[in-house]
Amino acid sequence: MGILDDVGKMFKAFTQKASASHILIKGGAEAEQKLIEIKEEIGNDSAKFASAAGAYSSCPSSAKGGSLGQFGPGQMVKEFNDCVFNDEVGVVHGPIKTQFGYHLILITDRTE
Repeated sequence: MGILDDVGKMFKAFTQKASASHILIKGGAEAEQKLIEIKEEIGNDSAKFASAAGAYSSCPSSAKGGSLGQFGPGQMVKEFNDCVFNDEVGVVHGPIKTQFGYHLILITDRTE
């Protein structure tokens, strides 16, 4: 059954897509703490998330409310990818640490 599992995983990688927005703050513990405060303030409200992304995120996506558009598995760094393709849609996740800094991630859509 191993080969069928491998084929299934490859097919899923080509068909699965997600859309997400994020807020990126570069730095260490102070960046993580700031994101904890932002998360408490915005909850899971997508409009508040977009506003906070515009105000705080150091990613160029901040100009679009943090929106990264649609992407497939493996197109983002591992920690980001794992969140977006495994965690609950419509919920703000994080802070999540990557090589770029700390992120809050709002998964807006995912298709299997």
